[in-house]
Amino acid sequence: MAFPTHIVAVGGIVEDGHGNILLVKTRDGGWVFPGGQVEVGENLIDALSREIKEESGINTTVSHLIGIYSNTAIHKWYDGVTDVPTKLMLDFVCKPVGGELSVSDETTDSRWVARDQVLDLITAPAIRTRFRAYLDFDGTTTYMEYVTKPEFQIKNRTGVSR
Repeated sequence: MAFPTHIVAVGGIVEDGHGNILLVKTRDGGWVFPGGQVEVGENLIDALSREIKEESGINTTVSHLIGIYSNTAIHKWYDGVTDVPTKLMLDFVCKPVGGELSVSDETTDSRWVARDQVLDLITAPAIRTRFRAYLDFDGTTTYMEYVTKPEFQIKNRTGVSR
């Protein structure tokens, strides 16, 4: 029997207290809020803090969970052979506590963007949808299943009460 394989990832919507959101520009995916895969043996909060620091140079504290997402698209990896596993993503609101804006091997730019201008920069449909869930957050955590291939499509959406 094979155990199911999932990629677990975290995303951080970093608010600076002045109405600005931290965005990073990836080398291949455009503007996004920072985040990435949880490494083996790493907890979610440490993974998120590490990813934000690596991608943007900003140190953060994690505040609260706002969204849980499953990307259940079935497609092949870049090698054309390997199946890409289901991706489970958890988005949290974070607060900056220091650091300096910088870039990394994965990013070409990082900046603070006015909250009402964020969607002008983010073009990826899944990231836009997840950011809208942050804008609409009313204390109820969103759960959403979507696929990104062959095109973005929401399959299931529900609220999960605290």
